Amino acid sequence: MKFLLTVRLDSSDERIFPVAAEDGEWAVPGSFTLWDVVPEALEGAEQQAFAHGFLGTGSFGWSSLVTVAEMGHRDRETIRERLAEHLIAHYGAPSREEAMQVAEEEVAFTEGLCEHPSETLIAVDREVGQEGIVESYRVVETPGLPNSADHSALRLFGPEDS
Repeated sequence: MKFLLTVRLDSSDERIFPVAAEDGEWAVPGSFTLWDVVPEALEGAEQQAFAHGFLGTGSFGWSSLVTVAEMGHRDRETIRERLAEHLIAHYGAPSREEAMQVAEEEVAFTEGLCEHPSETLIAVDREVGQEGIVESYRVVETPGLPNSADHSALRLFGPEDS
């Protein structure tokens, strides 16, 4: 089965997010952390997490990019457990059963984003629409580079853009 894994091309996530996910963490979109947020009131790092972050399930920090990766059933169950514990500890889930249900929904939604080949890079854009938070996901094209777990050769900007 496939799931999302955080990718760190450089140290920018450490500067733009309140807490940066570690490279190589299993990740979910993390929209559940934004349910009661007033996007217009967000500034700086919190606004960046809202607009462009995936939530790492190890550190519960944010990542700008994720890649599609193979994972086992044990990892899936660990992710569900960690998400449920996080929902109880930080979001007041009324019971373990309800937290596990929300965690399962988040995991299942994430799996639905993984219909791309392994090592495909994905980014998210969030904004507020008439019905609430609107998310769009896009594949980050890497022209001329093979899809590879080693993204060290990837540069989003050329030297002239620095």
